[in-house]
Amino acid sequence: MMEIVSDRVSIDRSADRISVVISARLTKRKEALLIAWFLCWLLIGTYVLYARTNMPSGDPLRQFLLVFLAFWLYFVVRVGRALLWRLKGFEQWRLKDGVLTLKDSILGFGKANTYFVENIQRLGALNLDPTSFKHQLNDSFWTVGGERLGFEHLGRKVAFGKGLTEAEAKRVLFVLQEALRTARKRVADQ
Repeated sequence: MMEIVSDRVSIDRSADRISVVISARLTKRKEALLIAWFLCWLLIGTYVLYARTNMPSGDPLRQFLLVFLAFWLYFVVRVGRALLWRLKGFEQWRLKDGVLTLKDSILGFGKANTYFVENIQRLGALNLDPTSFKHQLNDSFWTVGGERLGFEHLGRKVAFGKGLTEAEAKRVLFVLQEALRTARKRVADQ
């Protein structure tokens, strides 16, 4: 049975499994801003690289531009990954056979992390302070982040649910908690 929570979130349930898919898509305006920012950043780096290659070899400005290009490259990779995430990425959760699998997928690629349901503790909404700078930065559309849910697995904290609104988070949390209870009961009966 397929349930559409919102235009970005869907839940697919069957007798032996449940899966949740969260799209990372943005509004067209934010998408256009992110693409424009990335293209401008590429142009800036290209121009600085061109200017550096045309400078005399003894000019001290060449070293400064080399350092700038190192920072530029770091942010090209970060923003490029965020752009790919927002254009072609999605988060998948699947609970099947007593195992919860979480995967961030970009163009179908990504590492899936598995967690046994009997080791999952304290599943719930993350305690976020919406006035903190860290929360505002993590929740920005130009980053890959904004997790809303989490649990502890063997003493390690795991956060997931990127970009969920409060209503979406409540709905999928309720469904996931219900599915975890059922999965734990099945595992205990075996």
